[in-house]
Amino acid sequence: MSRRGVSPLAVCVAVLAVSCVRSSVGAPRPQPCTAPLQWEGRSVQYDHQTGRNTRSLLSYDGQNQRIRVLEEKRKHTPCKRYFEYIYLFPNGVLFQIDQVTKDCAKLNLTEAWDPYDIPMNSTYEDQYFIGGPGDMIEVQEWSDRKPARKHEAWVGVYTLKDCYPVQETYTKNSSVTTSTRFFDLQLGITDPGVFNPPSTCVSAVAERMISEC
Repeated sequence: MSRRGVSPLAVCVAVLAVSCVRSSVGAPRPQPCTAPLQWEGRSVQYDHQTGRNTRSLLSYDGQNQRIRVLEEKRKHTPCKRYFEYIYLFPNGVLFQIDQVTKDCAKLNLTEAWDPYDIPMNSTYEDQYFIGGPGDMIEVQEWSDRKPARKHEAWVGVYTLKDCYPVQETYTKNSSVTTSTRFFDLQLGITDPGVFNPPSTCVSAVAERMISEC
């Protein structure tokens, strides 16, 4: 973890293992790394308003502004429907597909494309290791905090080595809305066909389907 304003030889901490981190006054300010444009993995999103976690398989195509989300069935929940979501931002369209019946809804995307990356005008917050001694997973934390604004609306944690997303948190009106963690990430898209809606979407309805029976 870097500490500005401390002599390069002053920081040497031993906690079951010895690490020595050097920094100096006037050192170059960290710059946002470049996140991969295409990857697959898993995510869990916590909705702070409903108190629910949603676990999903995620395919991310930043190059073509497409995202595919496949909700995971982690346990048997009576009257619970699981969906697949295909976000096609260049077309302004979201497809919602029932994983069992293949019923399909075609909806208009109202939000703008928001890539999983670190915007160049982001504010550097911190750098640290995840886990205990020996894990050595180093990450950086960034936000959209600005001096004229007290609270940030976005905080992102990305790996220092390959710039993979680890966690993103969104806040609105000083209250956290969603927190998303990413894991088991792999570079590239195994099957680009996951972004193609099924044939049932030809006769898609125009209303979002509810997740409860």
